[in-house]
Amino acid sequence: MEKIFHNKTAIITGAGQGIGFEIARQLAMQGAHVLLNDLDAALAQRAADQIVKAGCMALPMPGDSSDLTFLQGLVDESVAHFGHLDIAVANAGITTYGDFFEYSPESFQRLVAVNLQGSFFLAQFAARQMEKQGTGGRILFMSSVTGHQSHRHLATYGMTKAGLEMLARGLVLELAPHQITVNAIAPGATLTERTLSDPNYLDTWQRITPTGRPATVEDIAHAALFLLSPLSGQITGQTLVVDGGWTAVSPEPSF
Repeated sequence: MEKIFHNKTAIITGAGQGIGFEIARQLAMQGAHVLLNDLDAALAQRAADQIVKAGCMALPMPGDSSDLTFLQGLVDESVAHFGHLDIAVANAGITTYGDFFEYSPESFQRLVAVNLQGSFFLAQFAARQMEKQGTGGRILFMSSVTGHQSHRHLATYGMTKAGLEMLARGLVLELAPHQITVNAIAPGATLTERTLSDPNYLDTWQRITPTGRPATVEDIAHAALFLLSPLSGQITGQTLVVDGGWTAVSPEPSF
């Protein structure tokens, strides 16, 4: 049986570990050629090696996903290596905590550069290529439940994530005529290398998540693959929340 992403080419930013890596891994296992980006060159190489060792195709593409020249290079590399680009996942993002009264302009500018500028221009450069090809495509942004609910000291981060959801809605009219869908996923608490470094994270989110556990990276990747697949061709401009029901009740975590 032919794999669902057979001969598709995908760019995933921020994919050296965590959610981004799992999306890249699952796409590759389903037949996609994956360009795997991370700011950390060693992480990008290690992640790509893991996928290749499983018998799949992955190219490490280390670099800063907020840099527009680098982003255009990602698109160009996808075409140079595989002849086309079909999928772009703007997963790269940073989280900065800070009291609103003390939050610095430098922190604000870096956060916006990575979370919004990088996502916007990856989508733009990818969509230009998809339009040129005339075969449609899929664009996916990575939002967060912090774009839906208030979290202490995360107002700026939440602002960027809510902005990505509006970007997905706002691009519908321009991309739909080219058979390009654009959606977002808003993960809730998720077990990753970063969150598991907090010794209280698992216990806290088990207690306040209605399903009794935080998400795994596999949970988020399964949702992503649905929105990137042919099964979701009539879904665009939407955000899929994957949070075990947390936003329905919204108890504040206390660490």
